[in-house]
Amino acid sequence: MAERLVFLTGHLAKVRLERLLAGLGETEFAWEIIDIGVKVAALMSEDIIKRRLSLTGAVDRVILPGRYRGDIEHLSNHFGVPFVRGPDEIADLPAFLGRAGEPPDLSRHDMRIFAEIVDAPMLSVEALVARARTLAAAGADVIDLGCLPETPFPLLEEAVRELKAQGFLVSVDSARSDELSIGARAGADYLLSLDENTLPLAFDYKAVPVLIPATPGDLDSLGRAVEAAQKAGVAFLADPVLDPIHFGFAASLGRFIEARRRWPEVELLMGTGNLTELTDADSSGVTAVLAGLCSELQIRNVLAVHVSPHTLRTIEEHDIARRILFAAKNDGALPRSYHPGLLQVHDRKPFTASTEDIEALAAEVRDANFRIMTAEDGIHVFNGKGHAVATDAFELFAGLGVEADGAHAFYLGAELMKAEIAWRLGKRYVQDEPLAWGVAAPAPETDRSRLAEAGPTLRSKKER
Repeated sequence: MAERLVFLTGHLAKVRLERLLAGLGETEFAWEIIDIGVKVAALMSEDIIKRRLSLTGAVDRVILPGRYRGDIEHLSNHFGVPFVRGPDEIADLPAFLGRAGEPPDLSRHDMRIFAEIVDAPMLSVEALVARARTLAAAGADVIDLGCLPETPFPLLEEAVRELKAQGFLVSVDSARSDELSIGARAGADYLLSLDENTLPLAFDYKAVPVLIPATPGDLDSLGRAVEAAQKAGVAFLADPVLDPIHFGFAASLGRFIEARRRWPEVELLMGTGNLTELTDADSSGVTAVLAGLCSELQIRNVLAVHVSPHTLRTIEEHDIARRILFAAKNDGALPRSYHPGLLQVHDRKPFTASTEDIEALAAEVRDANFRIMTAEDGIHVFNGKGHAVATDAFELFAGLGVEADGAHAFYLGAELMKAEIAWRLGKRYVQDEPLAWGVAAPAPETDRSRLAEAGPTLRSKKER
């Protein structure tokens, strides 16, 4: 028997919801829409639902609007039927229903992130521990202490010991054998990087060496280091080294592919900084592509670095990328519609309503409260007195009639400017909500079991 779903909504969204569900054609579920008797769905409360909702017949699930503020478990217990929170926007219902209402599982991944502190010799031990905590919170699994050429690191041993005492996995990243030895003696977990000539240093310690070619691009020398480590029974990672664009990038991609062909069971590491740091492009897209390459080649270790301001969120980007790619690979699917964390500048579905949808909605509004929405033709602002459209937020102000109301004018100005930014970038705009920038600017946590508090402009009006 087909699953029976009941969708709760308000007056203004009902027609559009009916049109969308009918447009799905034949579905694996039966559906019914119930208008709970409020103008907009966000205004429905737990008490209103309990008083007004009457379920008849067998119901498998009740789908609430995503912006419903209340305790879903209370409703489920009261009616004896599972209540679930749907997407914020009606336009996202098809994808939601395609996953049977279950969000993708992004709790799993198979990639270890090494996060390099490039100026480690310049920092105090306390500062290194603080930086390590920040990196770990962003998703780093190993704290990489980057040593600098011709720069002493007198606190290296103390830093490694303290980081280990604080529970961190630690790697020491240096071209000098003496610094690698100091780090290994202090308890470092990984040593970056050794080649066929310096590999014997690792035989005296428990630290796992990361092997690189003895000369740039020489995969055969990396192969000799791999064979020597295997013969000695030493655990290791191999890094064919990713080069920057126009300085061997394409050839280095070939080395990773060839390395996987030669050594199908060897654990590989890829340092992504030569692309993310040295390319003037948003690092989220670069990271997504490199994570995809790692997913296909089963590269389960990456070294990420943040030096340039434009890679500020590189650890967070690597973290969400590894989760998206792992889930998509397990599903045998393209890495789409799993999580918007890497969609920072543009959105795949920037407009939640068409111009026709907005016009129909505006025709139903009778009160004086301004609604702001965006569609392909621009920014729409409307209330019971009128409906205007423009592509420049400043063009709309003269017709709002709020010149004498400073708080309202400030609020509308901020919202309209936000709407224009979203429209020009092709991002989704939702009135009274911050623009979504993916992991580049994480949204503040919200408690959807409670109604939102009044904003600053509304509070200031009440306090006057």
